[in-house]
Amino acid sequence: MNTPFNGLPQGTDRIVYVRPVSVEDLPDEVRAQMGGLEVIYSVHGADGQQLALVADRKLAFHLAREHDYTPVSVH
Repeated sequence: MNTPFNGLPQGTDRIVYVRPVSVEDLPDEVRAQMGGLEVIYSVHGADGQQLALVADRKLAFHLAREHDYTPVSVH
C-alpha cells in the first residue's frame, strides 16, 4: 500500500528529531545557563546535526512546527 499520510511532509528533509538530554551531560558553560533544570530537549535535523536546545518538549515541538518541520520523538 502506497498511500501518503498528510500529517508528514514528503521526504525526510523536513523532519526533525526531539530527544531529552540530561543537563548533567552538558558542558559546564551550558549547564550554568540551565537555571536549575534537570532535563532539556535537543532538536536534531535528519542528518543528525543539532539545531537547538530548548527548555521543554512542548517548546521543541512548537519551534519545529513554526519552521515548517515535522517533529518526531526519539527516546
